[in-house]
Amino acid sequence: MTAQAMNKTQLFLPLGIFAALVILLGVGLTLNPREVPSPLINKPAPHFELPQLHEPGKTFSEKDMLGKVWLLNVWASWCVSCREEHPVLMDLAKTGAVPIYGLNYKDERKDGIGWLQRFGDPYQLSAYDINGRVGIDYGVYGVPETYVIDKQGVIRYKRIGVVTPDILKQKILPLINELNRG
Repeated sequence: MTAQAMNKTQLFLPLGIFAALVILLGVGLTLNPREVPSPLINKPAPHFELPQLHEPGKTFSEKDMLGKVWLLNVWASWCVSCREEHPVLMDLAKTGAVPIYGLNYKDERKDGIGWLQRFGDPYQLSAYDINGRVGIDYGVYGVPETYVIDKQGVIRYKRIGVVTPDILKQKILPLINELNRG
């Protein structure tokens, strides 16, 4: 290779790498971080058995829900976004469209119970995940997160972040209706 050809290679190689990185960054910026695909979609919900928040002597497991379509909402008293989402869950609970179960995540029991007493309790019950191990198994990025789980115990939808009235109307409720028909 001649010196001139080598100089061109040394010049264009870094420019090519830089251009490729700019393109990848540009594509990444167009993606919605709330729509991160979960490897758990269409797979059985991870097994857990946790004490209930209000009744520590009783446990709750995803197996208790086999045969039902249900919503699992991961929440905590220290979560600012959970407070924003909470009225939507309260309204959904009033409709009876789907049973809502909570996963109280990395919270103090007294704080979780106090939070529900203050703002209302949309949950059939909340499981108490003090150390966050179940959250890790479910791939929780942060709270709130919401899962739609079908009658066979398979995760069909995951929402990272606040469930808004629009998301509920456009995505979650149609999916729940479809799963209940099937």
